[in-house]
Amino acid sequence: MARISHRVSWSIMAALLVLAAVAAAAPYLLPDQDGTLDRIAAAGIFAGSYAALAVGKVPGLSIDRAGVALVGACLMVASGALPLADAYRAIDLDTITLLLGMMIIVANLRLSGFFGLVTGFAARWGNRPVLLLAAVTAVSGVASAFLVNDAICLVLAPLVMELALSLRRNPVPYLLAVAMASNVGSTATITGNPQNIIIGSLSGIPYAAFAAALAPIAAAGLALTVLLLGAVHRRDLGSAAEAPEALPEQRSNQVLILRAVAATAAVIGLFFAGQPPAKAAIVVGGLLLLTRRVRSRRIYNEIDWSLLLMFAGLFIIVAGAERALLTPRVLAASQALHLSLVPNLAVVTAVLSNIVSNVPAVLVLKPFVTALPDQTTAWLVVAMASTLAGNFTILGSIANLIVVEQAARRGVIIGFWDYMRVGAPLTVATILVGVLWLGR
Repeated sequence: MARISHRVSWSIMAALLVLAAVAAAAPYLLPDQDGTLDRIAAAGIFAGSYAALAVGKVPGLSIDRAGVALVGACLMVASGALPLADAYRAIDLDTITLLLGMMIIVANLRLSGFFGLVTGFAARWGNRPVLLLAAVTAVSGVASAFLVNDAICLVLAPLVMELALSLRRNPVPYLLAVAMASNVGSTATITGNPQNIIIGSLSGIPYAAFAAALAPIAAAGLALTVLLLGAVHRRDLGSAAEAPEALPEQRSNQVLILRAVAATAAVIGLFFAGQPPAKAAIVVGGLLLLTRRVRSRRIYNEIDWSLLLMFAGLFIIVAGAERALLTPRVLAASQALHLSLVPNLAVVTAVLSNIVSNVPAVLVLKPFVTALPDQTTAWLVVAMASTLAGNFTILGSIANLIVVEQAARRGVIIGFWDYMRVGAPLTVATILVGVLWLGR
């Protein structure tokens, strides 16, 4: 049954990709006087691209999500659904710039050995499993609140796994804590995750106001993360502590750590002072490149260039679909969903985020949110729900996949049910907290 279902899903996606290719070529092959073919092309390209983005692969091809987004963007331009000049304007450079700046800062923290020291600090609670779980949750959540959560998971997952194994403990609950806490903690600020960065740019909500509205939800969510993981994994966390092996030595450079931490504190201070986040991040990130101790190429190797490419492609795909498909009639029909109500918008956002992933979901919802009377609250709800929905399954966010893949490399398998039996109730509970808080 599973194989049949898998084949059906692949067949559907392959059909959508063929439709996208045919739709892109249709305006060149057939006369189009009323724009119908442009709309068909945009719909086909949009559906095919998002199907491939949701699955992460294309049948028979070695292409990743970034490549899919780039091809989809090219087809939007080639089909005439979006002129090239408009495609350039569709790319939100503030979002790309902010992501790049934060990646440079995180790269400096990582190369300095800062995260290794933080993990070593958490190891002090190694003989008290629940306190260790709380420490890992706090480190992952707080770090993800100010730095991009995907990068935090990439750094912390191998360190936490080494720590748990050296303490002769089951690493699964601690790895789940890294992934789930990074999603929850990243809800708190604009710079916590990619979708919040986009929302911050689109909404114009000040950094401090955004944090004041969503940080309490993140704090409550981190507490719920510890409680649920502790309840589900009570046997692993309740067993007697064993004598730890020697912890793996973490290389660090004190000068580089002080420099990177000072830069991080400076950029966070600039965020709260009201400076444009993109400007603050790229200026501080650029200044960090001025050093004799670390070659610039090592910093560049830490940057997720494919993520930046994927974002640029997504902006163009959504802009093309919005231009061709988002007619006044469609906007009027969306009123039946009553998205101005916090619970309704939260549910729609959470469901959509688990279908097409959170970043594409935010871009799809953009025109509907901008049509609502209270856009500030609406954007906060979208940020909250799209982020917390990432904890529902392993596939809910890139952060989850990073942790699972890092674990698999060391032979630690985190299954779909292993994740979902904690992630699903955590998602429902945290989104409920968010709805109650934002809808008060």
